[in-house]
Amino acid sequence: MTFDRKIKIAPSILSADFADFGREIQAIEAQGADWVHVDVMDGHFVPNLTFGPPAVAAFRKHVGTVMDVHLMIAPVDPYIQAFADAGADIITAHVEAGPHIHRTLQAIRAAGKKAGVALNPGTPAESVAHLLDLADLVCVMTVNPGYGGQKFLDMTAKIRRLREMIGDREIHIEIDGGVDPGTAPLVAAAGADVLVAGSAVFRGGSVSNSAPYGENICAIRQAAEGALA
Repeated sequence: MTFDRKIKIAPSILSADFADFGREIQAIEAQGADWVHVDVMDGHFVPNLTFGPPAVAAFRKHVGTVMDVHLMIAPVDPYIQAFADAGADIITAHVEAGPHIHRTLQAIRAAGKKAGVALNPGTPAESVAHLLDLADLVCVMTVNPGYGGQKFLDMTAKIRRLREMIGDREIHIEIDGGVDPGTAPLVAAAGADVLVAGSAVFRGGSVSNSAPYGENICAIRQAAEGALA
């Protein structure tokens, strides 16, 4: 992965057809997705249950870009190696998920993966101030994690603060939750470069009619890039 701050669209396959993940992943990549975002939820840290390492390993066979695995689980440390072995390129853990987030990020990097740290809406930017030299990505949740399709929560002040804190470090700022062409300009202007979108990408399309995926990705990208012009 070569670092750059260009806008990247990372569709969340949580909004894909669960019976056809392989072709859904191929379809979004063919339609312009930069990364593939995989939301892992444990029914404990968040009130939903999604994918384990075997599913992520199955997805990996179809991902040609970057597989961005977001662990909304607690405890997280015992599962890092399993998700690394499953083929994640980036593994993101929540700062709220355990008492030793430094150890978690060190373990992700020791597994040979890019390390991300995620912040719930109620968690301040300053909570990662001492983690930035261990992080490759900071994920700002713009919904409370657990379900797709929620209303966007305005975290632009937090994003701007993180952008200042990051300085010239090669760290992505990712936004997860409620991203669409209306909200993308707000987060891009504040300093985000990776935009996770689920329903806003998959709405109106299907594996057999994937052109709407491309139209949706393009609309989000153009809205975000327009805010930087």
